[in-house]
Amino acid sequence: MISRRAFLAGLGVLPIPLALAGASVADTPFSHDTVIERARALAQGSYTPRATVPEDWINLTYDQYRKIWFRNADALWSGTDRPYNVDFFHPGLYFPRPVEVNTVTDGMAEVFPFDYSLFDTTDKVPPLTVDDSLGYSGLRLRTQMGQPGIKEEFAVFQGASYFRAIGAGQIYGLSARGLALKTAEPSGEEFPDFVAFWLEAPAPEQRHFVLHALLDSPSVTGAYRFTITPGADCVMDVEATLFAREDLTHVGLAPLTSMFKFDETNRQRFNDFRPAVHDTDGLMILNGAGEVLWRPLANPRHLQISGFVDQSPRGFGLMQRARRQSHFADLEALYHRRPGLWVEPKGDWGRGSVTLVEIPTDKEIYDNIVAYWRPAEPVPAGDAMRLAYRLTWGAEAPVETGLPRVINTRMGNDAFNPGIIAAIDFEAHPLFDEGPEGLSLHIQSAQADTTPGILQRNPETGGLRLSFRFDPGDASVVELRAQLRKTGAMASEVWLYRWTA
Repeated sequence: MISRRAFLAGLGVLPIPLALAGASVADTPFSHDTVIERARALAQGSYTPRATVPEDWINLTYDQYRKIWFRNADALWSGTDRPYNVDFFHPGLYFPRPVEVNTVTDGMAEVFPFDYSLFDTTDKVPPLTVDDSLGYSGLRLRTQMGQPGIKEEFAVFQGASYFRAIGAGQIYGLSARGLALKTAEPSGEEFPDFVAFWLEAPAPEQRHFVLHALLDSPSVTGAYRFTITPGADCVMDVEATLFAREDLTHVGLAPLTSMFKFDETNRQRFNDFRPAVHDTDGLMILNGAGEVLWRPLANPRHLQISGFVDQSPRGFGLMQRARRQSHFADLEALYHRRPGLWVEPKGDWGRGSVTLVEIPTDKEIYDNIVAYWRPAEPVPAGDAMRLAYRLTWGAEAPVETGLPRVINTRMGNDAFNPGIIAAIDFEAHPLFDEGPEGLSLHIQSAQADTTPGILQRNPETGGLRLSFRFDPGDASVVELRAQLRKTGAMASEVWLYRWTA
């Protein structure tokens, strides 16, 4: 499980030493093929971990680490007519291995060396070793979003292959990764690193920002190209070329990482003044057959893994549909302003499954939810894989399904009968203008008996609520499925839920 609050806090960044980078300070010709060839060459040799920074940086306490910060006024390209600025994070503590940072101007790359003088500190920070082993641990992107003359942050790349972004008016929540390997395997998960970045200098008035990244790990190397367009939603077009050092039997493409502690399906387990605590509340899938699936997230008592088998998926994402502050009653975390993240594959991703991993947690400081695409066939050692996809960080999935969405799920014991009541709220929609009349209910479970269900207008939402009871009996796991239909056609998303004892 990943400590997300420490990871997500606005910590420092540093580039890796030139000896590790394998590059000179002088300008060298650059294109994305440069990164691909470097990844290919790395894959032909054995994996060698990068050197760590001096011990005194690694031994910084959390409070000391936070008291070193980058001076925004000295950001890369500040004081120029370029529309983007880049801040850097220093190494140490959770980030012992620096990364190489390069700038690219007019097709020529140059190493951007670590400079401790770009950081301010307080007297709480002890004297630290400054030598050639230092480098940045990551970077932050900023541009003008709303206020004239103010460049606001919208994306951060820091730690392993993690990165996160926000749309205008949002705050950071879930993260993405370059790649997931062996997630939830008994042998342990492997976390690839972005070991080098190339930042293309943007032209004046350029709307997008281009960042290249080199990925390395014991099992695989990779070359990534991110074309990032900030705005109301932050859109990232990702191209990746992967080279397998070993057989990749469990690889997760376009992995997403989030936090879910509780909502109105499991609130009774937590003595908390808030009605819900989560960065995202459901997994949405638009599968290759055109079905729209909504799976509310769970915080199970034991690790659980769900696979949604598919052919040529059209999209999937971890979304946040609770959008009112009253849904959380939290004046500090502001969970209602956190983005969802939608993955749209480009090209045919073939057979595989959208995989959802739910890890038990009793603290909101840990990410415990992972979702990714797992190809059906392993990638043999020595093979290369190319893929492309779009990531959209925003309040809603950028797809028009034409179907009413599930906006909330509630569960609790029936006070008068054996079993559990499930109440599913669907948003207001023209398909519901005539009310429940003309709609048929389809409720299924192979492990439990279910009642036929009741469909009612919800005066607060303007939509409809489907309620039914199921009795798990002695079952430890119950899979549930529900959908509304009208004249035989789909009239809602497919609601899926895994109940566990």
